[in-house]
Amino acid sequence: MARIDSLLREARLGTEPGEAELLLAHTLGRSRTWLYAHGDEELDDAAAQHFGALLERRRAGEPVAYLTGQRGFWRFDLQVSPATLIPRAETELLVEQTLARLPADRELRVADLGTGSGAVALAVAMERPLARVIATDASETALEVAAGNARALDLGNVEFRHGNWLEPLAGMRFDLIVSNPPYIAEDDAHLVQGDLRFEPRNALAAGADGLDDIRTIIGDAPALLAPAGWLLLEHGLEQGLAVRALMVQAGLRDVETVVDLEQRDRVSVGRVAE
Repeated sequence: MARIDSLLREARLGTEPGEAELLLAHTLGRSRTWLYAHGDEELDDAAAQHFGALLERRRAGEPVAYLTGQRGFWRFDLQVSPATLIPRAETELLVEQTLARLPADRELRVADLGTGSGAVALAVAMERPLARVIATDASETALEVAAGNARALDLGNVEFRHGNWLEPLAGMRFDLIVSNPPYIAEDDAHLVQGDLRFEPRNALAAGADGLDDIRTIIGDAPALLAPAGWLLLEHGLEQGLAVRALMVQAGLRDVETVVDLEQRDRVSVGRVAE
């Protein structure tokens, strides 16, 4: 048998900082704080072997979030699977911009398109309990994951519908529509590097310039927005100008791009006339 602190020292070789601790904590069903307080304890052979297998998969490139089945986002942990995109911290800017346009004291309708694990929809539903949030996704498997996350968070003001983008929402009107759609070009070299190799390609790539799904959403969303309703989209760092142009072409007003903490274009917004 091996001591926890010895295993961690060896495991940190070839992994990013903190990853070995996450994988061992997952193996043992414990917190990382517990690991640090019990470094002199020994693991049984079965636990050590399971931990070793996870380490090998990580060193081969498999994302930690898929190995543990979890990813932290906003103020909660989400269950994730290879059927869902792994939520990124930068998408919290999309949530912040959404909440800034949703008064907490009003019963508003919000649509989240391509919800994946439910990250954006659930954050909005948690912070705006009076809002009714409807989230769509073309993947039934992803919707099962998202619905499970909603149950785990005990959020009753969000529902999930199967279908492509706005198709499941025909005839409805929303005060705000938000989406983190695919926006990587099909031939982008990043798609065969790092964690992206393991994530669902249809949640990442969208045509030759990465804008195919964004064009669809911008073209269809205005018809489903209530007067003065907002559309918010996350997009690539070099796509702000193109997305703003598409929004203006679609008749949206007050169009602007919001930058992230590193001053990079990240989210574009616009709204229909009152």
